[in-house]
Amino acid sequence: MAMKLLITSGGTSEKIDQVRSITNHATGQLGSLIAEEFLAYGHEVTLITTPNAIKPKTHKALTILQIENVSQLMENLEPLVKSADAVIHSMAVSDYTPIYMTGLDEVKASESLDSLLEQRNTETKISSASDYQVLFLKKTPKVIQYIKKWNPNTILVGFKLLVDVTTEELINVARKSLHTNHADYILANDLKDINATKHNALLISQDKIEKTNTKNEIAALIRKKVTNDN
Repeated sequence: MAMKLLITSGGTSEKIDQVRSITNHATGQLGSLIAEEFLAYGHEVTLITTPNAIKPKTHKALTILQIENVSQLMENLEPLVKSADAVIHSMAVSDYTPIYMTGLDEVKASESLDSLLEQRNTETKISSASDYQVLFLKKTPKVIQYIKKWNPNTILVGFKLLVDVTTEELINVARKSLHTNHADYILANDLKDINATKHNALLISQDKIEKTNTKNEIAALIRKKVTNDN
């Protein structure tokens, strides 16, 4: 039976001004492969991704929606989650968004931090005259925490990327995410174990841990678990 999949991929970008932004190094390659895996088995896929991310080949059962930032992601995600049989949230979502950038001298001269946090940049391109700039960031919503609230019945696969940690720590953090976000699976990986030819990862559920060694293996394993094709 064909399923309706919602997949997120790529990396969001948060504007500082009209010419600058903060982002991450996510390519969207894994999300694209996961989409192609489900499409190859006759499932319907909606892919929410970012402009520079790798995209799957055109397919009659594929819908692609492009967003840039967390605000746009949240706005578009909720109605799609509500109708999805499964959500595979592989997108690298920005943890913070810029609210104000100014020179160090202004920060030193300010009477209070609260007054600076109320400021907003109005110029199209913030001046680069100062030797030092201070950028104020505000935490963005934790998108994955909303998915099961919007649709308790959807199958949720989350992703957790850490850097240079022990396997024990990686598993512990993934299990915490599994519990906190009411996820069915968490794909846990360490940046040190990812390169052009390998992608070592652990797919963690409440009662099982399964290892993979490549992006194609990850895509196949996630498809099998979500569709119960064991």
